[in-house]
Amino acid sequence: DVQLVESGGDSVQPGGSLRLSCVASGYIYKNYCMGWFRQAPGKEREGVAAIYSGGGSTLYADSVKGRFTISQDNAKKTVYLQMNSLKPEDTSMYYCAFALYSCRGLTEYNYNYWGQGTQVTVS
Repeated sequence: DVQLVESGGDSVQPGGSLRLSCVASGYIYKNYCMGWFRQAPGKEREGVAAIYSGGGSTLYADSVKGRFTISQDNAKKTVYLQMNSLKPEDTSMYYCAFALYSCRGLTEYNYNYWGQGTQVTVS
């Protein structure tokens, strides 16, 4: 199994910035994909960004392109989500997700393990 622990959620004003972190532990293969999803009350969970360990290729949802940046530290098995120019509509619980072997998009069923979430509030 793989365990994921998120941190960095907070309350910020519109236009502000936050950096989320997610540390993975457990039995981790050489190549994997880590991503961020978010879910606001009453809404479906949506994919935000993902990054592939074997080369660093990234995926972004259109709603966050140009504002959010996903990065990784493979040695630390950690992925980061730098969020700039935050908007009230970014308010959500943000979840870290882990997919074995490769990145296959920003759809929930492609990911095998999930963190407990960290709350981001923009107001």
